[in-house]
Amino acid sequence: MKRTIALLFALNLLAGGTAASAQESNAPGPARVVVSIIPAGGMFFTEAKESGAPSFGNYDLGGAVTFNVNRYVGVEAEVNGALGVSQDLQFATIDFERTSPHLLNYNANLVLSAANHTGVVPYVTGGVGGLSLFEKESLGIPETESFLTGNVGGGVTWYAGRWGLRGDYRFIAVRANDEAPAFFGRETRYGHRVYGGLVLNVGR
Repeated sequence: MKRTIALLFALNLLAGGTAASAQESNAPGPARVVVSIIPAGGMFFTEAKESGAPSFGNYDLGGAVTFNVNRYVGVEAEVNGALGVSQDLQFATIDFERTSPHLLNYNANLVLSAANHTGVVPYVTGGVGGLSLFEKESLGIPETESFLTGNVGGGVTWYAGRWGLRGDYRFIAVRANDEAPAFFGRETRYGHRVYGGLVLNVGR
């Protein structure tokens, strides 16, 4: 009798463990490859204190591809275009209304996701890349200039099977460039980027 009870108890534990493992493996989350489509966001640069180069903001859109080593570690490549918008700018003591210059931002990032097994996955991320400031004669930018950048931030992704939603924030540092136009300033510039996007699981 004791052996029968012990055998039933062991089978119950095994069944429970198998069910928990199956539930964990079937939990919604990132696939091996995740594509992010970014239709709406903003990139904002603060005023340069030394040169007085103005603060400005652009409309941001783009995309990213994340290759996940496992559920918690991934490597992401992203490209974002920050489109200039009409706004009031203050450069030194002069106020004027102009459309800000277009920007192209491209990065390679390490993504670390929270160790949970639900469809809501917070993450932290950071990386390096570049930023291209496109020509705009009316703002004294005679040609396209490129800068080295770094970024750090985080966000949260909600997975609902094959698709999901993502919200992301990045703090951006743009390395000083002695050949930068006066509008952008030649010291290190700092900015913020936020966006909301759609994610697609395209790998197993």
